[in-house]
Amino acid sequence: MASKSFTLEDLKRIIIDAAGVAEGVDLNGDILDTTFATLQYESLALLEAGSLIEREYGISLDEEAVDDTLTPRALIDVVNALLSPSTAVAA
Repeated sequence: MASKSFTLEDLKRIIIDAAGVAEGVDLNGDILDTTFATLQYESLALLEAGSLIEREYGISLDEEAVDDTLTPRALIDVVNALLSPSTAVAA
């Protein structure tokens, strides 16, 4: 089974479902390295988004890992690392 990758578009869709969009925030710009604080998403919003990601992608996100991600790029990298097939295969 091929693994599905997690993209910025996926994250935007999920975070909007989880917490909406704050007035004056444009998620359509270059936000990959913009902090979640600047985008006005607090830890509760990120935890809710993490729960939605877990359900949709069938993975388990460490709560601390989600709390420690400061930018969309960092969260996308965490999710994609969990979605990657294991490179350790028995011969």
